[in-house]
Amino acid sequence: MKTELCNYDIYPKVFPAGKQVEVTIKPLGSHAAFPAKELTLRVCPLGEGSPGTYPSRPNNTSYTVTPSGDGCIRFAHTYPNEQEYYIRVYDENRRIVQLAVYALEGELVGRYPWRGDLHMHTCRSDGREQPAVVCANYRKNGYDFFAITDHGRYYPSLEAISDYKDVPIEFNIVPGEEIHLPGNDIHIVGFGANWSINGLLEGTAQTNESKKRAIVDNPPPVISVDEYKRQVNELAETLDIPDGIEKFTYAACVWIFNRIREAGGLGIFAHPYWISDVFQVPESLTDYLMEKAPFDAFEVLGGENYYEQNGFQTIKYYDDRAKGRDYPIVGSTDSHGSVNNPNALICSTIVFAPENERESLIGAIKDKLSVAVDTISKEYRLVGDFRLVKYAQFLLDNFYPLHDELCFEEGRLMKAYVTGDSDAADTLRFISGRMNRLFNKYFIK
Repeated sequence: MKTELCNYDIYPKVFPAGKQVEVTIKPLGSHAAFPAKELTLRVCPLGEGSPGTYPSRPNNTSYTVTPSGDGCIRFAHTYPNEQEYYIRVYDENRRIVQLAVYALEGELVGRYPWRGDLHMHTCRSDGREQPAVVCANYRKNGYDFFAITDHGRYYPSLEAISDYKDVPIEFNIVPGEEIHLPGNDIHIVGFGANWSINGLLEGTAQTNESKKRAIVDNPPPVISVDEYKRQVNELAETLDIPDGIEKFTYAACVWIFNRIREAGGLGIFAHPYWISDVFQVPESLTDYLMEKAPFDAFEVLGGENYYEQNGFQTIKYYDDRAKGRDYPIVGSTDSHGSVNNPNALICSTIVFAPENERESLIGAIKDKLSVAVDTISKEYRLVGDFRLVKYAQFLLDNFYPLHDELCFEEGRLMKAYVTGDSDAADTLRFISGRMNRLFNKYFIK
């Protein structure tokens, strides 16, 4: 966390552009107290150049301010357009502190930034820990939502939801699964679907191991593998698939993505540049999938820390944008262990949505209001639309460190609760609502 965030609170941090907003700066301790005298406060937009070099631009609005009786500085200002603004407080020529706020325009107004993971695994398939413990470990690390997407299995996410049903938590556990159907080796993630796509076929792990294949009362009936293959082959005849592209494989992808959408979920094309012996998907097939985009979102960042996966997928995304292909993106850990794993918790997605709720998140991602976050190294990297990336960078530096402290406390209590600590439930109830209050404090709709 930056030193200035340890010593000062500034709120709200995010608000609509073009409207006058009163901002409060609060010292956090007597060591940071403002002198009880007139001070100078300057509002400096990040994108308008230095006042000394570009004096004709609106890049240095000054106010004379005096701390209130409670030691806080309050001032009202209208921020004309969308960008980050530095707030600088001076005692004569000595700068006391620099803080930052952000003004938003258009569809971003009224949306909160929710950080999550849409692809990861537990011990119910090939991961290490039980679903409820993985939930707690992710929450401790600053995630607002995630989906358990075990291989061929939808029910582990339902297990985790059930394990926390009797306590209030502000962590959104979304149903999910990684879908593996006969004749198709391409990895597809279903996020937030009302029923299991794996569970549509007889003899799959989902239908064999559990009847928990839906969060609604009437999912579609189970079909045989032969009927599935018949439907895929029939679909392939309608798709005009070119020579050199495996017809059944591509048609199976389209069939799966269609079923995910019918179930109200988000279909994600996952990690084509994952090296599984060689690239998991032939490059010409990846190119064709990108051209036709039958998916709802592309997993531009995944859970490997070698360059070929995330590096190539990022370049592929920007290369496609230059070609006029503009599809939604997400970043996910694809984690198979949430502790003592160098590949755990290394990617995420920031989704700009009105609510931390399944349908709201899916809608925002489909509307391309998401940024993929790479935290493989200490110096994070962001992938997405430049406008959204600039906003996400501000949040990672100025909001998430405060957000993550609350997440850690709730996540620690979540793990204590599911591992038998009888006092954890009462403490979870006591702290319930703190994250909602944090968002309401720092964001003005």
